[in-house]
Amino acid sequence: MGEVLSQNEIDSLLKALSSGELDVDEIKDNNEKQVKNYDFARPAKFSKEHLRTLEIIFEHYGRLLSTNLPVYLRKNVQVEVMNSEAVTYSEFSNALSNPVLLGIVNYAPLNGSIIIEIAENLGYTIVDRMLGGKGAPLDRTRDFSEIELLIIERIFNVVVNLLIEPWESVCELEPRLERIETNSQYAQIISPTEMIALVTLNIKIGEVEGLINICLPYLTLESVMDKLNTKYWYSSLQEKDEQEYSETIEALISKAPMPIKAALGNSTISVNDFLGLQRGDIIRLNTKVDEELNIYVGNIKKFTALPGATGDNYAVRITSVIREEQ
Repeated sequence: MGEVLSQNEIDSLLKALSSGELDVDEIKDNNEKQVKNYDFARPAKFSKEHLRTLEIIFEHYGRLLSTNLPVYLRKNVQVEVMNSEAVTYSEFSNALSNPVLLGIVNYAPLNGSIIIEIAENLGYTIVDRMLGGKGAPLDRTRDFSEIELLIIERIFNVVVNLLIEPWESVCELEPRLERIETNSQYAQIISPTEMIALVTLNIKIGEVEGLINICLPYLTLESVMDKLNTKYWYSSLQEKDEQEYSETIEALISKAPMPIKAALGNSTISVNDFLGLQRGDIIRLNTKVDEELNIYVGNIKKFTALPGATGDNYAVRITSVIREEQ
């Protein structure tokens, strides 16, 4: 309950108001809620947190592109995430020029598809490099031929398959390239008024530089939107136990083949004697029958052993392990 004023305080307040010493506007309650305009044509479906997480995902994706594409293009490839923004699909499609390279990618198990747009100068460079050229883009823009599209489709498939690893903390993707369109009118995968997240990558192939735009519709990402935040992203990365990585590495190392040899002994002979060796000749070694042999792993002396046999095969029995400090 508010403080109750005395009669003297009320009289003083009225006197101050009548004399103008106190402004009524200054004592108005300013707890009114501010009204924020809402644009129904551009509903705020993607927050800054969502867009930032997408940038992190595609920064990882950019690193994969820069390490895998040089295998096919035989040129240094540099990739950088420029920005991410939320726009309507009509804004994205209206900004496209013809011809254009649009890869329609099925984003299973998520609903719907995404679009990967590669700048046409990059398309000409890819074709030129795949056919053994220097990778120079064309001076005049023209439509892509069927053969050129088949060559570009091979690179598109590589680009699409690389999406799996960056998204594994969000969901297990099984992306598949459905088709390549060179006319933006045939790539209407969603309503023009639907919101999309547009991630722009700058890619440099040798001396040729261009943009890759990745269009991610809200309808496609809707089921995983709660996972598109940095808190979930980093917590999911920390959940991967370091011991699991250690066990995996140990399992892989354990399968690596290692050469092991047992040295029966050494002997020094002249070149003449070596050239005159015949089948049945005997070479005298510097070890006795009951002496231990040195066992080498690679070129490192690791064990000592006694010679013997197992079945019809020669064998050695380990007698001691030579430690590094020895």
